[in-house]
Amino acid sequence: MYDDGDSRDQRVKSGKYNCYKMFGCFERKFKITELGPPPDVIDVFNTYTNGELEMSPHRFLRFLVEFQGDEGITIQDVERIMDRVLEPSRADLTRYVFTVNDLFTYLLLDDINGPIKTQVHHDMTAPLQHYFIYTGHNSYLTGNQLSSDSSEVPIIKALKRGVRGIELDIWPNSTKDGIDVLHGRTLTTPVTLDKCLMSIKEHAFVKSPYPVIITLEDHLTPDLQAKVAEMVTSIFGDMLYLPKESDEEKLPSPDALKHQIILSTKEPKEYLESKNVDKEHSSDDEPDDQRSNSDHDAAAADDNERDNSILVKNDVSNKSSCANEACSSATRPLSLSEILGVDYKEYDNEEDDDDDDDDDTEDAHFGQKTTLEYKHLIAIRASKPKNGTRNALRDEPGKVKRLSVSEDSLLKAANLYGDDIVRFTQKYILRVFPKGTRVTSTNFKPLMAWMHGAQMVAFNMQGYGRSLWMMHGMFKANGGCGYLRKPDFLMNKGPNDEVFDPKAELPVKKTLKVKVYMGDGWRLDFSLTHFDSYSPPDFYTKVYMAGVSADVAKKKTKVIGDDWTPVWNEEFTFPLTVPELALLEITVQEYDVDNDDFAGQTCFPVSELRPGIRVVPLHNKRGEKFKSVKLLMRFSFV
Repeated sequence: MYDDGDSRDQRVKSGKYNCYKMFGCFERKFKITELGPPPDVIDVFNTYTNGELEMSPHRFLRFLVEFQGDEGITIQDVERIMDRVLEPSRADLTRYVFTVNDLFTYLLLDDINGPIKTQVHHDMTAPLQHYFIYTGHNSYLTGNQLSSDSSEVPIIKALKRGVRGIELDIWPNSTKDGIDVLHGRTLTTPVTLDKCLMSIKEHAFVKSPYPVIITLEDHLTPDLQAKVAEMVTSIFGDMLYLPKESDEEKLPSPDALKHQIILSTKEPKEYLESKNVDKEHSSDDEPDDQRSNSDHDAAAADDNERDNSILVKNDVSNKSSCANEACSSATRPLSLSEILGVDYKEYDNEEDDDDDDDDDTEDAHFGQKTTLEYKHLIAIRASKPKNGTRNALRDEPGKVKRLSVSEDSLLKAANLYGDDIVRFTQKYILRVFPKGTRVTSTNFKPLMAWMHGAQMVAFNMQGYGRSLWMMHGMFKANGGCGYLRKPDFLMNKGPNDEVFDPKAELPVKKTLKVKVYMGDGWRLDFSLTHFDSYSPPDFYTKVYMAGVSADVAKKKTKVIGDDWTPVWNEEFTFPLTVPELALLEITVQEYDVDNDDFAGQTCFPVSELRPGIRVVPLHNKRGEKFKSVKLLMRFSFV
């Protein structure tokens, strides 16, 4: 299991020791070793210097272009890089030359030799529906879904990370004359809407210039909707995007919408219409938007099978009972709309039957005025099937719409009607959110949604876990701008209207080779006894491939015992059928007899990987980059 012999011969001994006290009686000494260049780096240095001891700028340029695959590099760029590497160690520098150790130093600079491209390079001129969008769920919550505080702080953090979709649940305040943001019918504390909007205005474009979409979960009466209209127009001013007639069947591009704020919610007249819904229409074909004013009321009957539907059971028990009766018919097949949950007969525990609770009445003139003011601010309207849920997925020329469904609903639909979802997302926006039983703000695996073209996969950004690491990893792509152009095959149709099928057997399109050389930085970022009280840590690296089922794979290195600077020199091969949707996940753990300890993680889209020898910075469980911890790896495509 352990390997602590041959790999250490590649490094220079420092002569220093780490001392660990054993039972307070005696000390164990472990020699500290400094990382030196691995054999591959020495070999490539010798290749590009013809065996000489120094590498000139022109030879370094050849290395960057031919071996690393870097593009657009000039000799002036090379000299600036060499100056940066050499200047701290050579005050008497008179000419630019690299030794093998200088080249090794360069390879460890993550800001210029990182594993993925750092600039926006996707085509940003297609309609908004053609992009995956970095999207948050209940963006205002600081912790769990039931009792945490609502605040503008998590909104700011999300925007600084590059998140482009912010969700706000808006409710009347305790005196019914103002607007709060909170997770309704839970113990979460409120934050005022104006504070959230001001925070969005101030931080929306700190990380990315591309548009921010605010999805409003509207639980307001018409008079408060009028206040929202006044508030957003006064706070955002020219930043607020107002829909145009020319938009009709497609939204503008991210490029055309730079530095714009976009509102997405249901049209307010649906709130007024819902007051007069004919109860006799409460059937499989009842329009979903007349049942609730919120677009989260997607199917979640599965969620009620678990015991976590606390605080909501009493509020929705009658309705979920009706939902189960409506959806349990075995005499006919279910439509995609029913599977997706757009009929809203099953209730996610985030939502409520606010139509039954609001008995406020407004005069017709005021209601009409509110509708006009509020309606014209909504650029992306939530779905509003008028003639039954089967129409929810039909083409509606001139009406850009969005459907919101739960993760469970999407999974059912993907298994039964996956091709219909792909067709829908070619023209309209699909938003997928965590099921209601995720009360601790966990997340689901996002790849199923992306495989079917869902643009807005809404995540609890305040949580952590492998699913969230995948989300953060995916949106490191395209310079971290929060918008990723969907692969062409998700937007194309065949001659017989066929679309991409994630379950189809496909030939291998590309093979990725990943070599894990070594790791360093833990002794700088962690205490001496963080991993083991009596000895240095025993690190190993796990390499996962996530994607379509045919591409999923897991590999891991051997364990390097008692070493803060492990050297593995192991290579793994991943054949890929759909590399455009593949994610490379890397996790380092410290071996322990009982439970292995977490030592860092990162994730990247395979399509964004830069070939060559690259430094890979690692992050903590919450996705925050460690100051020093990193791996040296090599990526190559064959």
